[in-house]
Amino acid sequence: MIASTMNYTGIIIAASTFLIIGIFHPLVIRVEYHFGVKAWRAFLVVGVAACVAALFITNVILSAIVGVAGAASLWSIEELFKQKKRVEKGWFPMNPRRKDEYR
Repeated sequence: MIASTMNYTGIIIAASTFLIIGIFHPLVIRVEYHFGVKAWRAFLVVGVAACVAALFITNVILSAIVGVAGAASLWSIEELFKQKKRVEKGWFPMNPRRKDEYR
């Protein structure tokens, strides 16, 4: 019974990390479209809260997943400002209700 001696922790964390990154990529695009870069504060609060929460979670897998989500949220702050530049270059659609922000 080889399966009983296998440790799936690394695979679960890796798959979760891949999924979290996959969720945050379109999330940044949508947040920038609807709210602009002023939403960076929300990513900061969520990121710091998740990283602090990860310190107190005793389950290794859950702690790692929450920590990765916190790091992804913090990384999204930079990506939000980069997304604004991509919109200015015409690579992504501009929200017509927020044209003044792009000038």
